[in-house]
Amino acid sequence: MKQVFALIIVLFSILSCSKTDETLDDKTSKTASKKVEFGFTYADFNVVHDTIKKGDTFGTILQKQNIGNKKVYDIIEKVKDTFDVRIMRFDKPYTLLRSRHKKNELQVFIYQPNALNYYVIDLRDTTVTAYKKTRPIKIKQRTIGGLLKGSLSETLESARVEGALASRISKIFAWSIDFFKLKKGDRFALTFTERYINDTIYDGVDSLHAAFFEYKGKIIYAFPFAQNPSSDKVEYYDEDGKTLKNFFLKTPIKFSRISSRFSSNRFHPVQHTWKAHKGTDYAAPYGTPITTTAAGVVEQTGFTTGNGNFVKVKHNSTYSTQYLHMSRILVRRGQHVIQGQVIGRVGSTGLATGPHVCYRFWKNGVQVDALKLKLPNGEPMNSSSKKRFLKQIEPLKRELDSVANL
Repeated sequence: MKQVFALIIVLFSILSCSKTDETLDDKTSKTASKKVEFGFTYADFNVVHDTIKKGDTFGTILQKQNIGNKKVYDIIEKVKDTFDVRIMRFDKPYTLLRSRHKKNELQVFIYQPNALNYYVIDLRDTTVTAYKKTRPIKIKQRTIGGLLKGSLSETLESARVEGALASRISKIFAWSIDFFKLKKGDRFALTFTERYINDTIYDGVDSLHAAFFEYKGKIIYAFPFAQNPSSDKVEYYDEDGKTLKNFFLKTPIKFSRISSRFSSNRFHPVQHTWKAHKGTDYAAPYGTPITTTAAGVVEQTGFTTGNGNFVKVKHNSTYSTQYLHMSRILVRRGQHVIQGQVIGRVGSTGLATGPHVCYRFWKNGVQVDALKLKLPNGEPMNSSSKKRFLKQIEPLKRELDSVANL
């Protein structure tokens, strides 16, 4: 009797498990069939996902589908004001929604040029319609910090942050930090916002809200702030409200390295003699953009045996700068240039052993070492804005300091 009773319990357990499994499978199946994308419920269609291949056009894709009496040319004409079929590009995804009955007719064509936008061509009615949709974007804030693990780009990459942020940061700190002099182990912290499409797809950095870097033993902060609340003009200031934007940029080339410094007696690598080197050499790949370190007027352009192709810019009655050994000159004499404008390309013209730019600096007509010169600052924050600024940055600074253990 006990054996019979035990057998009944086992059978009951098996049937219960089977019923539970069946219920779960049914629920999973129903959940999967309820997927909604692009505003359509997939359960209502036979769904095909594909990508544009070489030789594909909107016309050839439609011709392979059963679209009834609709002519491809007529469809293209009807949707051309909304969807220009010529924008379709190789390897971009598209989706076909086809009817579930035996005819399997194409009812909807969806093309995705990027992760954010998509086009819908609806063929279900006699009047073909087309429209463009943009997926919802959510902005999320993130703060990272600690010790640099190498270059800024390498550190951001290890934190899974869009690499383009490194370029944005280098521009903000261009007047106060030479990023090639940052060292592994220097402290840093960044607060920024990122875009997410449909709350899940990463779409890059939206904006930088606060930052600091340890540079030569000093912590340098940057906070964006608009002195005029009704204006979109934003400048960057340190924690005391002093502008980061100086009259001169630190270097004429981004992400370069110093290959030779200003010296009163240096062995010339081409002439093989000891002589003064009244400039700073920045080595960089051939063709790298050379930018003027401050606004001014192009005073000279030309070529000499020693200097190669060069440009000299007069900034005011006190300061001038010169850029030597260019492969190309991109400005003309008398032209007004703004700070950071590309004026030429790195080369090795003149007396040069490899591609670089020799950056020379004049103060009151005398060549001086730009790296040792105390340069003028930009326009300071007005007193009426400072109180608002200090209140605005207080929580941001506290967040930065906490992640970097300051």
